[in-house]
Amino acid sequence: MAVADITTEHAIRGEVRKQDRNRRAIRIWLGFVLLALFCLVLVGGATRLTNSGLSITEWKPIHGVIPPLNAAEWDEEFKLYQRIPEFQQLNSDMTVEQFKGIFWWEWAHRLIARGIGVIFALPLLYFWITGKVERRLRWPLAGILALGGLQGFIGWWMVSSGLAVRTDVSQYRLATHLVMACLIFASCMWIMRGLSPHSNEAPPTSSSKTWAAVIAIFSLFQIYLGALVAGLDAGFTYNTWPLMDGSVVPGDLLIQQPAWINFFENPKTVQFIHRIGAYTLFALTLINMIMALRAAPKTTHARRAVVLFALVTIQAAIGITTLLLHVPLHWGLLHQGGALVVFGFAIANWRGYYGEFTRQTVIAERS
Repeated sequence: MAVADITTEHAIRGEVRKQDRNRRAIRIWLGFVLLALFCLVLVGGATRLTNSGLSITEWKPIHGVIPPLNAAEWDEEFKLYQRIPEFQQLNSDMTVEQFKGIFWWEWAHRLIARGIGVIFALPLLYFWITGKVERRLRWPLAGILALGGLQGFIGWWMVSSGLAVRTDVSQYRLATHLVMACLIFASCMWIMRGLSPHSNEAPPTSSSKTWAAVIAIFSLFQIYLGALVAGLDAGFTYNTWPLMDGSVVPGDLLIQQPAWINFFENPKTVQFIHRIGAYTLFALTLINMIMALRAAPKTTHARRAVVLFALVTIQAAIGITTLLLHVPLHWGLLHQGGALVVFGFAIANWRGYYGEFTRQTVIAERS
């Protein structure tokens, strides 16, 4: 082999090792972001389940980091809360001490959201400046940062819906807020998975990639339905299973007019559709697992199909238990966390069919 060829080969290997280190660093960073997002969603769920979401009635992106520090400041914050319908109609006997209990949940939720902005933006800036981010990923990552900023606005848009007329936030805006959080979560998972080593095994069937996409998208839809259930407090009614209101298909599902409004504003209908969504997701993952095991039982794709089905089964059991127990806080949070785990794995499974991001280095391209 010529000296020039040996030199080029060594240079290529050096570039590959360097890129592997960079990719590993970015994967670790995105892993921390995903963990923070997971915590944010859980605290957001706790904020909803404890009816704490309207305890902070002003949007202060910078100054809001500092909570009340003395009795006078707590009094001022409490007086702001006393102006809104939730206090006047539901919590008029609340004391300042009781108010603190709901205030801290919402404050923690906003603080974690701000923290995620920092742990995403600063490392991204560092990786960008030092050239560790591959060119193809720069703008997608910048786009995720922009979505995070938009999510902050959506969060306030959601809260503002409960400050004037309603005693709670709009279920439409709550669902939008949660779905946006899931899209940010999915985007980070997609990129992190694309930077991970892949098995390079062929899909079990020609339709495996399509099934993976359908399962991931339907998982997100099921989370949307769950947000509507939470927004309407629908989980606190019809706490029986497998029957609902004494029937497989309960009556009065379309009692409101026009009929379509029931799918968004009738607690009974929304809970029933969420149940049907759970059965559908269970069936999708079961069929996907059977096809993968029959076509390629010993492949990584088949093992992922088994894990995905197991996660959905566990999540279904958690959901049923949560319903039967009338949605206690810890079970409600476990159910919400489980939904995000299922969705995240479904996204990783879908991305797994596309293989690792191709390497884009000047030396490698010359070779």
